[in-house]
Amino acid sequence: MSRIRATFHDPDGNRYGIPTYWWRGAPAGYATRRQLRAAGLCPGGQDIAAQILWRGVGGTRTAYLYRVDLARPKRTATPAQLRAVRAALTARRTCRVCGQVRPYYIPRSLGECLACAYPDLEEAA
Repeated sequence: MSRIRATFHDPDGNRYGIPTYWWRGAPAGYATRRQLRAAGLCPGGQDIAAQILWRGVGGTRTAYLYRVDLARPKRTATPAQLRAVRAALTARRTCRVCGQVRPYYIPRSLGECLACAYPDLEEAA
């Protein structure tokens, strides 16, 4: 085992407080949040079970691991929630001045679409 791996190898949690493994050295049954999400799961309120440490840009990097057997299925949005999100996104693209739905989000700094904010540029094009 290399010195770097030996530095981050603490499966009992004596040195770091929780079980610690090196990069790609964690046993099966643990997953990061991103890995759980890809599998359709979420941590479900469980505490961090272990961690991975490795040397990266800016120093030592950490990835927290959760137990897969305690993970729960991730929540899915209801049809009403999806409709509400769709309506909110459409409202962000609708101009308050001309009422047209644009293919881009209306800049909040202008409060209106680009055609209404700069009418002389629209005529030149």
